[in-house]
Amino acid sequence: MKKNAIVSFLNKKEIHAEINLTGSKSESNRALVIAALSKGLVEVDNLSDAEDTVVLNHILSSLTNRDQKLHQVDVGHAGTAMRFLTAYLSTLEGTFLLTGSKRMTERPIRLLVDALKGMGAIIGYVGEAGYPPLLISGGFEQTTNKVSIKGNVSSQYLSALLIIAPVLPQGLSLEIIGSPTSKPYIDMTLSMLEEAGIKHEWKDNTITIAPQPFQACKLTVEPDWSASSYWYSIACLADTASLTLPHLKEKSLQGDSRIQEIMQQLGVQTTRTANGIALKSTGEINASSEVINLKDCPDLAQTIIVAAAAKGLNLAFTGLETLKIKETNRVKALQNELAKIGVALLEDNEVYTLDCEGLHFPEHVLIKTYDDHRMAMAFAPLSLLIKEVEIEDLHVVEKSYPDFWKDLEKAGFTIKEL
Repeated sequence: MKKNAIVSFLNKKEIHAEINLTGSKSESNRALVIAALSKGLVEVDNLSDAEDTVVLNHILSSLTNRDQKLHQVDVGHAGTAMRFLTAYLSTLEGTFLLTGSKRMTERPIRLLVDALKGMGAIIGYVGEAGYPPLLISGGFEQTTNKVSIKGNVSSQYLSALLIIAPVLPQGLSLEIIGSPTSKPYIDMTLSMLEEAGIKHEWKDNTITIAPQPFQACKLTVEPDWSASSYWYSIACLADTASLTLPHLKEKSLQGDSRIQEIMQQLGVQTTRTANGIALKSTGEINASSEVINLKDCPDLAQTIIVAAAAKGLNLAFTGLETLKIKETNRVKALQNELAKIGVALLEDNEVYTLDCEGLHFPEHVLIKTYDDHRMAMAFAPLSLLIKEVEIEDLHVVEKSYPDFWKDLEKAGFTIKEL
C-alpha cells in the first residue's frame, strides 16, 4: 500500500550536514553483470543498496541454480536490469521469460532485440511486438559480430551489447548510428570492462571488442553522483548551506558528476575535501542565456529544472527526449507538477524553456510521483520554500536511494508519514 509523506523544514533554511551516499546504481549494475560473466574472477565492492541493484543481484544469483526448463525473470521497475538481462540471458543456455512491471511492458526494447537477433540470438515477444515480456532462447550461435544501432535512444542498449561482447565467440563490432545519448555511460561501461582486463578499440563511430577472457580484479563502486544532485538542489534553495559528501571522486566515471558545473551557475560552490566534496550555497546566480544541454546526463534533468523553476529562472534545456521513455514520461510529469507552483515548461522543437512568470509558493502542495523515484526526490527540496510538501508514495525512492528520507531528517527536515 502506497503511503504519502509531508516534508517540511523549520530551521530558518540553514543546513549543515554530512551525508554518506549509497553506491552508484549505474556502476553497480554494470559491475554485477561483468562479475557474472567473469565466472567469479571479478569481485564487486560497495554495491548500491538501491532496489534496482538489489533486484538485479538477486536475479543473477538465482540464475546459477536454475533447474526448470523455463526460467521466469521479473525485473519489476528496473529498466537497467531489463536491458542488461536481455543481452546477458541470450548468452546463457536455457529458455527465459523476461518480464517486469506494467510500466516496463510499455517501455520500448526493439532496437536492442533487433541488434541481438541480427547476431543470431533467438528472442520473441510474448505480448506487443517491440516491448517486454520477452521469450529468450539462450546460448545462441553467433552468425556475425557486426551490429549497427541508433545511438540517440538509450545508451543502455549500447552498454548491454558491450558488456557481453568479450564472451561472444566472434566478439563485437558495434557501429553507433548518429550521436550517442548519455555518452558518459558508454565511457563508464568501457572503463569498467577495462578494469576487468577487457580491451577495446573506438574508431570513428565503431567500438570493437574481440573475444577475450576476464582478468581477476575488484571493482569498487563510487558513491552515486545522481543522488548527490538532490543535495545540490537543497544547497541551491537554502539560505545557508554547508554539506559534505564523502568519497565522491574528482575524476569520476559517472556523467552525472557534471552537476558540479551546472549548479555553480545556480549558486552552489563545490570544493574538494580530504575524502570527498563539500557544497556551499553562495547565492550568486550566474546562469548564462545559453541552452543547457542535458543529453549526457538526463537523470539530472528533473532536479535541475525544479531547482531553476523554484529560483524563478527562465532557463532553457535540451537533450530531454529520452525522458519520455523512462519510468514515466518525465517531461509530462514535470509539466504537470511545476504547474502547481505556477511554472510552465514549454516545448518547442526539442528545446524546453521554463516560464516562471506565475511562480508562487502555496502553503501546501501535493506532488504526484508517477511511480518515478526521481520525481519524489527532485520536488522534496521545495519544502525549503513551501510550508508543507506532500509527496505521493514515499517508498518510491527505494528504486535508487532508499535512505533519502532518513538523510533528509539527518539534515534537519521533518518527514511525517500519512
